[in-house]
Amino acid sequence: MQAFAALLDRLTLTPQRNGKIRLLVDYLRQVNDPDRGYAVAAITGDLDIVSVKPAMVRVLVEERVDPVLFALSYDYVGDLAETVSLIWPGESDPGASLHLAEVVERLRVASRLEGPKLVAGWLDELDPSGRYALLKLITGGLRIGVTARLARQALAEFGGCPATEIEEMWHGLKPPYADLFAFLEGRGERPQSKQKVPFRPVMLASAIQDEDFAKLEPRDYAAEWKWDGIRIQAAASGGECRLYSRTGDDISGAFPDVLEQMDFDGAIDGELLVARQGEEGMAIAPFSDLQQRLNRKRVTSKALKDYPAFIRAYDLLQEGDEDLRPLAFAERRRRLEDFIARLSSPRIDISPLVDFSDWDELAHLRANPPAEGRLDEIAEGLMLKRWDTAYVAGRPKGPWFKWKRDPFLVDAVLMYAQRGHGRRSSFYSDYTFGVWTAEKAEDGELVPVGKAYFGFTDEELKELDRFVRNNTVDRFGPVRAVRAGPDAGLVLEVAFEGLARSSRHKSGVAMRFPRISRIRWDKPAAEADRLDDLEKLLPQQV
Repeated sequence: MQAFAALLDRLTLTPQRNGKIRLLVDYLRQVNDPDRGYAVAAITGDLDIVSVKPAMVRVLVEERVDPVLFALSYDYVGDLAETVSLIWPGESDPGASLHLAEVVERLRVASRLEGPKLVAGWLDELDPSGRYALLKLITGGLRIGVTARLARQALAEFGGCPATEIEEMWHGLKPPYADLFAFLEGRGERPQSKQKVPFRPVMLASAIQDEDFAKLEPRDYAAEWKWDGIRIQAAASGGECRLYSRTGDDISGAFPDVLEQMDFDGAIDGELLVARQGEEGMAIAPFSDLQQRLNRKRVTSKALKDYPAFIRAYDLLQEGDEDLRPLAFAERRRRLEDFIARLSSPRIDISPLVDFSDWDELAHLRANPPAEGRLDEIAEGLMLKRWDTAYVAGRPKGPWFKWKRDPFLVDAVLMYAQRGHGRRSSFYSDYTFGVWTAEKAEDGELVPVGKAYFGFTDEELKELDRFVRNNTVDRFGPVRAVRAGPDAGLVLEVAFEGLARSSRHKSGVAMRFPRISRIRWDKPAAEADRLDDLEKLLPQQV
């Protein structure tokens, strides 16, 4: 447990991607099976211990510590595991030899009554860093800046093999991955995935820069609209179907209506969207509609009816037993067109190509998408793909580019703030902001339109935190209300990708991907934007 605790601590304090990978590789070399396998499962989110939940941990600590003291401490620290690890009473043994495997395997067979007793006993034995690691291990939500993909990259470097090989074999493997480590260390054969429809690592696009256009020939590239949905891979074989996210997570359970339409043997790369019946036929709905279907283990019949999902395909990776990824995009596109035509499904169509002759013409289309099909409202920009390139996993520079439309900008007033998590737990780093309801600020009020927690530097975070502390006017649990009025308040320039109507917000609108673009120390709060300005950006309802 001490080695895992040290790893979490170092990962939290290491911002660089390569630095995190080095730490993970060193840990995998120094720690034996099965502990290292369970550590990887915890980091990738593949470890589920049902006998322990965060609510249970709160009950345990409130049995040992005054509940008011715990509540105040939790409010200040901002992280449950960190708070409990520091406030837990009693003597600890820094040398306590508790292994991850013992924790996981004993809790897996423990009842809901036995689980709390085991955890309390271990908390008594461990020092604060060990307690923190234990609680993070069993409750999840590590918040150490390591994605599942980054952990798999570390496994690849540990074993000296391509990351794509780890990605392709990952699904079907189970913690603690003894067969995988045997393979990576040259002690065993390559593990065989038991998945009939495996995930295939996706090809990603690079953001195009202005200077790139001088090096590129328009005739070498196909252009498509960049759709405002989520990237998916639809794979089917022998009657078994799977929907994967771009990172390989199985999201099939939330989209049974789409699975019913996957009557094919192959793998499609595409975008998952929601379509609504409009006056002129089916039209793509805003991303907020798709959000009603995401991150759900089960979906209601009402959601299926109100938010019907479909796939917009833009590549064909597998057809029957044939792997098409080595083929040029031009050939894969031709095969895709034939494939979709034969499929003839109302829930799977093909992403149309955009005709253009030069970059200037394409730039005009990007800035002014045609209103037909509501492209002007739901297209995020354009994708550029070389006709002659194979489908290569990862983000190779040159074959694919994304050329997004410029983000929307709005000047809003900071209204509320909340502490962050992890290394930000001591700072007010989550900000809710609003705009005025009337032309003159003094005639209206501020209504919240969004929340953001990134887009600023560490130095700007310190300045924002200082502003919140110096201008707090009220408290609502962990939330601080700050001074915000026509004559006093901090204006934030907020960038966002789109806007949708929302019944959950007083303003009636919700932003897509809001982030802090600039801190407008120079701008009076009364000069922030109005709700009318945002409502003009709302897409027409379909």
